Amino acid sequence: MEAALELVASESNFSALSLRRIARHAGVVPTAFYRHFQDMDALGMALVEDTFTELRRMLGAANLPAMPIEGLTRYSVELFALHVRDHRLLFQFLIKERYAGSSGMRAAIQGHISALIDELAGDLAQFDEFRHIDLDDLRMIAELVVNAIIAVSERILDVAPDAAEDEALMRRAEKQLRLIFLGVGRWDSRATRQADDNRL
Repeated sequence: MEAALELVASESNFSALSLRRIARHAGVVPTAFYRHFQDMDALGMALVEDTFTELRRMLGAANLPAMPIEGLTRYSVELFALHVRDHRLLFQFLIKERYAGSSGMRAAIQGHISALIDELAGDLAQFDEFRHIDLDDLRMIAELVVNAIIAVSERILDVAPDAAEDEALMRRAEKQLRLIFLGVGRWDSRATRQADDNRL
C-alpha cells in the first residue's frame, strides 16, 4: 500500500497504475499483492478506508465537543494541519482521487466525507452556542467547515511547516472558520424556515 501511495504522490493518478507496477516498486512479486487485493479497485478502496479511519481516530481522540468554543477554531486548524502532514501520502492520494479517481473511488470518498459532515453536525449540536439551530442547518454549517478544511489541506501539502506562508495559511484557515461560526451565532433556523415557507 505504501508503494502505491509513493507512486501516486510522485507521478501518477491511482487509476494509471497497475498491481504489477506497484509490486515492482515495492520489490515484491505481483502474486504477493493478489493475495491481499483482488484488483486495483480493492487496493484503492482499502487506501480510502485507511485515510478516513486515521482521520476519525484523530477526531475522536481530540474530543472537540469538550472544548470551549473560543479555542476551537485555532486548535482544530492546527490539529488537522499536523494530521495531514503526518499522513502526507494518504492525503495526497485522497485529494487526487476525489476528482480524478474511478467512479467507485469518488463515490467512496464522497460517502466518507458525508459521514464526517454528519458526525461534525452531531458534535456542533452539543455546544450551547448552537442549541438554537436545527439539525438540518447544523449539517449545512458542518459541510461549510469540512469543505474549508479540505481546501486548506490541499495548500498544506504544498507548503513547508516552518515557512512564513504556512503561518499565513493557518491564520487564513482559522479566520474562515471564525467567520462561519460568527454567522452561526446570528442564524435563526425557525425564522429562516418560516421565510422559506412564505416563498412557496
